[in-house]
Amino acid sequence: MRILLVEDEPDLGSAIEKALTRERYIVDWTKNGNEAWEYLTQSQAQYMLAVIDWMLPGLSGIEICNRLRAQRKSLPVLLLTARDSISDRVTGLDAGADDYLVKPFGMAELLARLRALQRRSPQVQAQTLQVGSLILDYGSSCVKLQASEAKVLLTAKEFQLLEYLMKHTNQIVSTEQIRNQLWTLNSDSVSNVVAAQVRLLRRKLAEQDLGHAIETVYGLGYRLNLPT
Repeated sequence: MRILLVEDEPDLGSAIEKALTRERYIVDWTKNGNEAWEYLTQSQAQYMLAVIDWMLPGLSGIEICNRLRAQRKSLPVLLLTARDSISDRVTGLDAGADDYLVKPFGMAELLARLRALQRRSPQVQAQTLQVGSLILDYGSSCVKLQASEAKVLLTAKEFQLLEYLMKHTNQIVSTEQIRNQLWTLNSDSVSNVVAAQVRLLRRKLAEQDLGHAIETVYGLGYRLNLPT
């Protein structure tokens, strides 16, 4: 799952980014409201959640929320702020924020509020994702076949890659699409990083006799073909 983090305090932003990354989120972090709006409107990345500070250089968090809702975008937003009066909370919620977290806060509470937003979102994430006989378990970061008890533990990036392919089963997805969705916009990923991750994932799937499930469509990208 990809999250946009907009926070101009370096220490706090870094701490949030690390906490989210540990939870397998893909995090694009920006410290500027104008750049955040470009990410939301011009990037090919698809965000599932946004964590946005109220006071920012450029556009404020409130302005970003207003723009999102004016364009009828339903992206769930958690607004961060040091403002803790009832009138401030009302302003934030009326601007279109889905939840409001007052600084200082604990990372456990931040993560809990994001999980709550996921549950309330129309794009609810279940505990497992199943396509055909292949089951991806969000709780254990494992993959298994329906008829088997054996599980294969995946790294965070392998998990994200398989999840993306499973959500696009039998579709050709390009290397650029995968890189845009699974690596942060500011990352210095090398040109062959997708191919390298596909090779690693194929080795893991081979443990379930599915090593050939990821098809390379030369010149176009990759396609996941799973047994029904």
